[in-house]
Amino acid sequence: MPPAHTGAPVTSGASTASSPQPEAHSPGRPGYRRMSLALFAAGLATFALLYSSQALLPAISAGFGVTAGQASWTVSAATGALALFVLPLSALSERFGRTRMMTCSMVIAVGVGLLVPFAPNLEWLVALRAVQGAAIAGIPASAMAYLAEEVKPKALVGAIGLFVAGNSIGGMSGRIVTGWAAQLWGWRAGLLAVGLMALACAAAFLVLLPRARFFRAASLNPRAVGRTVAGHLRDPLLLRLYGIGALFMTVFGAVYTVIGFRLVDAPFSLPQGVVGSVFLVYLVGTASSAAAGQLVARTGRRGALYLAVTTTALGLLLSLADSLAAVLAGLVLITAGFFAGHAVASAAVSRTAKSGRAQASALYQSAYYLGSSAGGTLGALAYHASGWAATVGIALLAVVGVASITLYGSHAARVERARGRRLAAPAAAAR
Repeated sequence: MPPAHTGAPVTSGASTASSPQPEAHSPGRPGYRRMSLALFAAGLATFALLYSSQALLPAISAGFGVTAGQASWTVSAATGALALFVLPLSALSERFGRTRMMTCSMVIAVGVGLLVPFAPNLEWLVALRAVQGAAIAGIPASAMAYLAEEVKPKALVGAIGLFVAGNSIGGMSGRIVTGWAAQLWGWRAGLLAVGLMALACAAAFLVLLPRARFFRAASLNPRAVGRTVAGHLRDPLLLRLYGIGALFMTVFGAVYTVIGFRLVDAPFSLPQGVVGSVFLVYLVGTASSAAAGQLVARTGRRGALYLAVTTTALGLLLSLADSLAAVLAGLVLITAGFFAGHAVASAAVSRTAKSGRAQASALYQSAYYLGSSAGGTLGALAYHASGWAATVGIALLAVVGVASITLYGSHAARVERARGRRLAAPAAAAR
């Protein structure tokens, strides 16, 4: 099969009377299957790499003789760099092409992933993870735009769903692979195992991804991008959605960064491989995010968010018990609530933005991963200072923040509806 196309724009001479316009990809066609498998592989590789050190934090902490908070920077550096680079890389993909951006990002991220296991100290490990996170930013920045351009509208939701499934399964499988490899051969072997898995996924991506046929290069105009971003940041609803995404991810980052420490410590004292297998709970999140659309149809966007908040809060409280069954049940509820809330908020961003959707989505991802970095660092510091209850306290504060933003949104919507009725009343009387 041919390698992935660079994403260069199609010239005006590419279409002639004897060369009809190509059709967009749709289910059942070979191109659609290749594209879906390629982006599934990309999602799996990048999210396995992004969170590769998370399940290994207790082992990294012990290996370098550092605290939980210091070890957590191996996760926060990657997610923080992704948050900072996703917006500029989304702009570059408009000029240089979606597939070119994804290919370069994949090659750099996997290459760094093969160097990470050999970091001589914590400082080098954190620096390499930051470079890796910055490289990974080019994939979500380009994948959604590539799908929107290359896939028929009716098939777009399914194609995006498969990419997101790759994200979820990659995040889960990366943690499981690192956990068991670390138990057998040490944490460096765990990181190397994920790097090799990502290398295989990258090879599949490069071979399978169809060339971009509908991409048209745009001029790189920083002022225009700045005006678009500024407009999004002045939109009250988009700001609320960015805040919700950041706070939900603060909860998730805190819980999943620290849960490994909780489970290897007394009273549980679980081995590293078993701790890695706990991340199978991610499958619950895959199901809850897929069901978010039906939930919104039944309860409305804010109703779905209230349900997600309640589920997450109950899971956090349940996890306080010194019972492994209770902790696992709490993780199930936290994961289900988080993924449902994230799916609702991210979908609302796409619907709310009337123009510059790529930048609107990139801003959401920036807020989302900044929340992950903040949650991971604060949660680990809290655990090191006062134990799991302190980490739960940080997460509950973030949940209260989501509830407060949603309540404010409900109030603002009621005020707007009342204002609309007052303005409509005189017009109706005049008729």
